[in-house]
Amino acid sequence: MKLLHVDSSILGESSVSRRLTAQIVTAEQAAHPAIEVIRRDLATHPVAHLSGAHLAGQGASPEDPSLLRDLAEGQAALEEFLAADIVVVGAPMYNFTVPSQLKAWIDRLAVAGRTFRYTAEGPEGLAGGKKVVVVSTRGGFYGPETANAALEHQESYLRGIFGFFGITDLSFVRAEGVAVGEQQRAEALQAAEAQIRRLAA
Repeated sequence: MKLLHVDSSILGESSVSRRLTAQIVTAEQAAHPAIEVIRRDLATHPVAHLSGAHLAGQGASPEDPSLLRDLAEGQAALEEFLAADIVVVGAPMYNFTVPSQLKAWIDRLAVAGRTFRYTAEGPEGLAGGKKVVVVSTRGGFYGPETANAALEHQESYLRGIFGFFGITDLSFVRAEGVAVGEQQRAEALQAAEAQIRRLAA
């Protein structure tokens, strides 16, 4: 069994999402002692954003060494994702959506014929059969009942793209309002950690 642990927060030790993804991974290791954990830190080792050269190089035989490295790195990210039985993703909200580093990684996963395909009946996801747990952290409040609901393009995007890939076992661990104040931050962490314990039970 393989677990892919992905973090995208740029806040290092101060990151709430990193703290929570680490707890989820620890819980999975306790439940599955033989599990193999693959770590991908998108803040310290980012995947390059898509470029026109990248798209043109797909399916061709490019000679540019930098493009060859780019294509190889994208392929490695895709293979890691496809090989994982469990994927744990740290997804803080930056400016109402996911970090650009996380979006760049997802762009390398969205490959026709690998994670999805188009059919006469519409798109079909090809990457089902795995469990994905997303740690969603937000400085404010963006739930459907809030005044800021229309600005939420983080969880909705992740639900959409992972669903497009065919993933149905998708869970969110949420810590909301972590920038409102110390008490709210502590309460959000307690609620998220309780949810992690329930997922591990």
